[in-house]
Amino acid sequence: MARIGLTLPRSEDLPRQEIVEVVQQAEALGYDSVWVGESWGRDGFTWLTQLACHTSRIKLATGITTVYSRSPALIAQTVAALDEISAGRVILGLGTSGPLVIENWHGLTFERPLRRTREYIEIIRLILSGERVNYQGEIFQLKGFRLPFAPVRSRVPVYVASLGPYNLRLTGELADGWLPIYLDTNHLPDFQRDLVSGAKRVGRSIEAIDVAPYILSCVSEDVEAARRLVQSHLAYYIGGMGTFYANLIARYGFEDEVGRVREAWARRDRQSAVSQVSDTMVAHMAICGSPEDGRAQLERYRAAGVTLPIVSFTHGASREMIRQTLEGLAG
Repeated sequence: MARIGLTLPRSEDLPRQEIVEVVQQAEALGYDSVWVGESWGRDGFTWLTQLACHTSRIKLATGITTVYSRSPALIAQTVAALDEISAGRVILGLGTSGPLVIENWHGLTFERPLRRTREYIEIIRLILSGERVNYQGEIFQLKGFRLPFAPVRSRVPVYVASLGPYNLRLTGELADGWLPIYLDTNHLPDFQRDLVSGAKRVGRSIEAIDVAPYILSCVSEDVEAARRLVQSHLAYYIGGMGTFYANLIARYGFEDEVGRVREAWARRDRQSAVSQVSDTMVAHMAICGSPEDGRAQLERYRAAGVTLPIVSFTHGASREMIRQTLEGLAG
């Protein structure tokens, strides 16, 4: 089976035990990795610890841990402990999140995201190497400590969620993988130019960087139900999650649609907002349709240069819809 990952279904949509069963099903189907976010919900590392104890092969990834909510030392300690529990299956996905979450939930100032990301990666790798940590950065100055135990692996893969040109260059320079969201593959060459620029700066090849986008996916024989879930999900992120996702999708050429979604969302007309998400938007930013359609769309992502597609379930997806999506895309 070609490599494919999945995100954890939202715990608001399914009970905890059913979510564990989803991941066990994915492992049985041959999925490569499960990616666990946290935003302002249940924390990712607790989820991953439970999954480590109920699976044996699937890789366990944070998707993402923000570089504002924990110190780099605490992230390194947690990763080392989880890698020990899971027998070396951890992937560390890092990102900045956005000002809404960082300032209004964590109560921190959203500042110097690029520099902060760089220092987190450097410090975490230094700690996991087992060496004594003497680090002088612009944000962090650390000295004298080292882990009192040997990590299972001295280098855990680090993936970075990035879309802006400077963050993409940083990803190309330092990361093992790239985690975009709502990727329109027509624009992938533009993103890759910045990745290549960063990679060349340190003598790396672009082939060293796993291209691992979250792909909004809903596959079912009930094609219309799948499409409605995708439209509703995109409307929520365009209208209700600040400007980051709206601006990204507008840059893909959907300025008019984004404007209409946000206008309807602002007046609390959710039904109208959903109706403004066009079939073309769905086709460019999601895998949606019958199982056969879904597999064909998945292959188009791979042909465009995606090396690890990550299935991201829609908000409100039922256990049955999740099952159909997992099985349909596994083939």
